[in-house]
Amino acid sequence: MTTYENESVHDAVGAYALGILDDAEATAFEVHLAGCPVCAHHLEEFSGMEPMLAMLAEGPGPSAQPVRLPMPEPLRGGETKLFDRIVDEVAAKRAQRRRRTRYLIAAAAALIIAGPATAVVVTSSGDDRRPAVALDPHPTSPAEDAFFHHMEQKESATDAATKVSATVGTERKAWGTHTVLELKNVKGPLKCNLIAVSKTGEEEIITSWSVPKWGYGIPDSPDKAARNPLYVHGGAAMERDDIDHFEVRTFEGNRLVTVPA
Repeated sequence: MTTYENESVHDAVGAYALGILDDAEATAFEVHLAGCPVCAHHLEEFSGMEPMLAMLAEGPGPSAQPVRLPMPEPLRGGETKLFDRIVDEVAAKRAQRRRRTRYLIAAAAALIIAGPATAVVVTSSGDDRRPAVALDPHPTSPAEDAFFHHMEQKESATDAATKVSATVGTERKAWGTHTVLELKNVKGPLKCNLIAVSKTGEEEIITSWSVPKWGYGIPDSPDKAARNPLYVHGGAAMERDDIDHFEVRTFEGNRLVTVPA
């Protein structure tokens, strides 16, 4: 049996023959190959054995029966150990390649699903928990953009008792009505719904949200973030002409403001 000074380098000939080394590994092996007659000889021997090495490296599937392949003639006797090491190297390289592929697919899927989302960091001071926007790739939210650029019709109202102000924008869709709410002068903590009420009295919740205790759309608030209105959007299955009005209600059923359609 032949003894090599660096057997791991020689063993890479099988992976190189199958073309599964990455660019850096392949370049390094080619440098070695240029001055190694042993690897050049084995590369010539393995050049026609890709299908058999691939089957051995992949292994049988869950329902497949084990396959016993004959030892190729050039590797009988003292070369058996080298053949086994090459098969192991090929298997390891294929497993590494599959893991890399899974990680890339998972990362791509996460980006596709999440999209260009805003990163939010929560800081705490006692019970006063508020979000601090760490990264916002959009100058406006999708709801705000739709409110100012896509709504075909807008109606506004202010409740005399609660002083809450709301503007509802609507856009006709084949599936119903796209609706955006701009809400001002509301303080929390509250959980609210935007409800569409049809001309026959039918009700449909369009969207829901929470109001932090510092509120939204408070013009004289010392909190800069609280001075901004809230923009939320959603869809109603009702056609726009069938909607009589919109109501902003708390989860407890208290009406904050009613906006005509």
